[in-house]
Amino acid sequence: MEKKLVLDVEENPKKISEWLLFAVQHILAMLVACITVPLITGLPIAATLIAAGIGTLVYILCTKQKSPVFLSSSFAYLAPMSSALAVGLINNAGGRNYLALILGMVMVGAIYAIVALIIKYVGTAWLNKLLPPIIVGPVIMVIGLSLAGSAVSNLTSASGSGSSYNLLALLCGLVALFVTAISSHYGKGKLLSLIPFVIGMVSGYVLAVLITLFGYTIGGAEYCNIVNFEPLVSIFKNFDFSSIINYKLFVPNDDQSFIFLRFDEISKFDWLTIGEVALLFVPVAFVTICEHIGDHKNLGQIIDRDLLNGEPGMQRTLLGDGIATAVSGCLCGAANTTYGENVAVIGTTKIASVKVVLLAALLTIGIGFITPFTALLSTIPSCVTGGVSLILYGFIASSGVKMLIHEHIDFSVSKNIFIASVILVSGIGGLQLLFFPNDAGKYAITITSIAVAMILGILMNLVLREPKNEIPKKEENTSVEGTTKTE
Repeated sequence: MEKKLVLDVEENPKKISEWLLFAVQHILAMLVACITVPLITGLPIAATLIAAGIGTLVYILCTKQKSPVFLSSSFAYLAPMSSALAVGLINNAGGRNYLALILGMVMVGAIYAIVALIIKYVGTAWLNKLLPPIIVGPVIMVIGLSLAGSAVSNLTSASGSGSSYNLLALLCGLVALFVTAISSHYGKGKLLSLIPFVIGMVSGYVLAVLITLFGYTIGGAEYCNIVNFEPLVSIFKNFDFSSIINYKLFVPNDDQSFIFLRFDEISKFDWLTIGEVALLFVPVAFVTICEHIGDHKNLGQIIDRDLLNGEPGMQRTLLGDGIATAVSGCLCGAANTTYGENVAVIGTTKIASVKVVLLAALLTIGIGFITPFTALLSTIPSCVTGGVSLILYGFIASSGVKMLIHEHIDFSVSKNIFIASVILVSGIGGLQLLFFPNDAGKYAITITSIAVAMILGILMNLVLREPKNEIPKKEENTSVEGTTKTE
């Protein structure tokens, strides 16, 4: 019988060089999403990388090295994080309430821990009923497809030129895309198939650098400025030890005060404020729990293991994810979540070694402290990451389809059609719930489209009951790992 995986969960690469390359591939896969979250919210990139590595180590420890999952900053919490930073501020336009943000992350960790505790003592039947495959599958599809616009936008934009549409940038991204696909498809049994994302991104980056340098040689043609080298140049303008090792990351000062809270910016923090923070984060926590279940189901199918009902068990995976989010929130303010991009890497390369993921986490922590390396990563143009994201985000969406097929979901049943339809259209369409507008036209509470899609799917599943006299075509025993057929 042909071996399904190149490296199983407990296996290690034979060569240190291969081990390193496999780990770097995981870093590259999560990099674009990981650094995008702090770029949007204004949180520190270096600290976010460190928090992702530490969070992954926490997860690996909680799951007893039985689940090869990488955790990093979550897009689902963008709106709650941005809102929390503005909770209860006294004045100043530049002020930020980090305490509210950290409190929100701790709340998310607590929700995960509570659900994990219930599962430990009660089991998973209630969760199976709340989130059957007909809900989880389409929600996973929404998670992947909702990122499609971001991938295409990145693919066609040039970091250096500032252009929103650049054909040269598109060329670099497509090179990264096709080299990745070709390396994986035609490199079977060779190193090419094991590190396709590394090869693809390096190829796209090299082409982008060459085009940028060519632009300089012909007189600084702005259209050719695909790569922005400013992050590398800036660290050497006022050269000191921090230009090599970013030790100032955890030193409180005017520019970087992410670990040491600035209580002078907080006007109040009473029970009303705590309730406001809870409304921001708690609903989204259940969305990311759904994402957590989906990622582990997908990974379980890839590595042929029951991660949620077997080893390590859902109570451990949820606990690890929740503690990682709380720790990450205290370090940099961003929430951690399981990364479908890294599940996609395992699905493509068939390398499921936990030790590879562990090394990737350690390297990520190290990268966060090495200033030149962090700066170099910052120069990777969005078009290159956008190119490989077409595969990664598409893989996430396809995994939702794969789950529905694997669970034998019958779409001749109208109930399943209605549930999937409302989830897909509301989620991809961007339906949000907005509450309490202020004078500036902003809303105090925003429930994201993914959360709304999941809520509508759950309600539709509860409202539409099968007639008692209808005999199901086939019934199987439901489980969180996804062995059950929904009506």
